[in-house]
Amino acid sequence: MKVLVTGGTGFVGKEVLRELHAAGHAIRVLVRDRGSAAAREVISRYASEVREGDILAPATLPPALQGVDAVIHLVGIIAETGRQTFENVHTRGTQNLIAAAHIFGLKRFIHMSAQGTRPNAASRYHQTKWAAEEAVSRSDLRWTIFRPSVIYGPGDDFVNFFARLARTAPFLPVMGPGHARLQPVAVEEVARCFAGALNEPRAIRQSFDVGGPELLTMPQILRTILSVTGRRRPIIHVPLRLANALAAFLEFYYRVARRGPPPLNRDQLRMLQEDNFGDCQWTADIFGLQQRSFAEGIATYLQGTPANSSGRLVSTKPLVP
Repeated sequence: MKVLVTGGTGFVGKEVLRELHAAGHAIRVLVRDRGSAAAREVISRYASEVREGDILAPATLPPALQGVDAVIHLVGIIAETGRQTFENVHTRGTQNLIAAAHIFGLKRFIHMSAQGTRPNAASRYHQTKWAAEEAVSRSDLRWTIFRPSVIYGPGDDFVNFFARLARTAPFLPVMGPGHARLQPVAVEEVARCFAGALNEPRAIRQSFDVGGPELLTMPQILRTILSVTGRRRPIIHVPLRLANALAAFLEFYYRVARRGPPPLNRDQLRMLQEDNFGDCQWTADIFGLQQRSFAEGIATYLQGTPANSSGRLVSTKPLVP
């Protein structure tokens, strides 16, 4: 197929492009600036076409969609800045793209949502992701929705952040009690789902949870990162009241002084207090996920540990319980 990918220059997007390229699909990427370094990279690495456009500018979308068979919609944010709000990016942007897709009668529309998305969610992130899901599922398109849990991989801002912090900080923080369970999943597994759904009839008009084989709390995740990197740091729980005050200050400071998204916001804190996992067995069966452990997965890039032909690591440190 010829596939338009939104968000193709991002962390997940680049891995999706790699999967699509390996499968022989023709790729077109929607970017806001075709002269950017990220756009030039996807052109050279994945033989991608590039079309300038913006999901918040509806008039720019039909030219990008003309001549394609499918859309993989990956655009999303975890922090707001300027016009890049949750409501705009997640909900309105998705609605704009669906409207443009209808013009051309596209074969497939594959949408990135998030685990924990539901009606009456506590966080605005999940609320707006749910509104986007509703727009997709109510459309006449042959859609598929994926809801990943926390995604990790070589270019992530999650595991790598704490690995860097462990090199310099005297401790690693957990915001609140840290009882919520997450289901970390490797970025290549997520990308395999998106690419595989294009020609999978069982995926049409279906929603899939995407997660790894383990349910881990934040303290367990941090202990695993420390174990894999061979470091020792105490894990300190930050009371929620203090964490919320810090997040509010960072939101104000970054909005006024830095003009960018803060590294921590109150919406993220709400999500961190909730379980974030689902039933992923059907997803694993249909898309052939390898489901290796979190420790094995992060060791491939935190340690540079080679994998054998089956995708399993030759050697790695055990998961810390």
